[in-house]
Amino acid sequence: MAKRTPPTHPRARRQIEALGQRLRAARLRRAMTQEVMAERVGVSVPTLAKLENGEPSTSLATLLRVLAVLGLADDIDRIAVQDTVGRELQDNALRRPTARPRRDPP
Repeated sequence: MAKRTPPTHPRARRQIEALGQRLRAARLRRAMTQEVMAERVGVSVPTLAKLENGEPSTSLATLLRVLAVLGLADDIDRIAVQDTVGRELQDNALRRPTARPRRDPP
């Protein structure tokens, strides 16, 4: 039975497609065929083609191996490093005064 891939938001789909195009360009700049890349990554040519075509069903592990073969493995460490929104939410929570328990008058 085929694996079901959940629907992808249009913006995310565009980002995945753009990533695939950048990976393809990086492979071509290295004068590497899909066959050679697929062999080095340890996947089939159709799987590599899916990644380069922006198929959202391609695994993250495949992406990481492709980056490693291209010499771009350190790029993954830059994703979500600057969590500006998360830090702002955390800082706002720290600034709020804590509620003091109410005491009934004696």
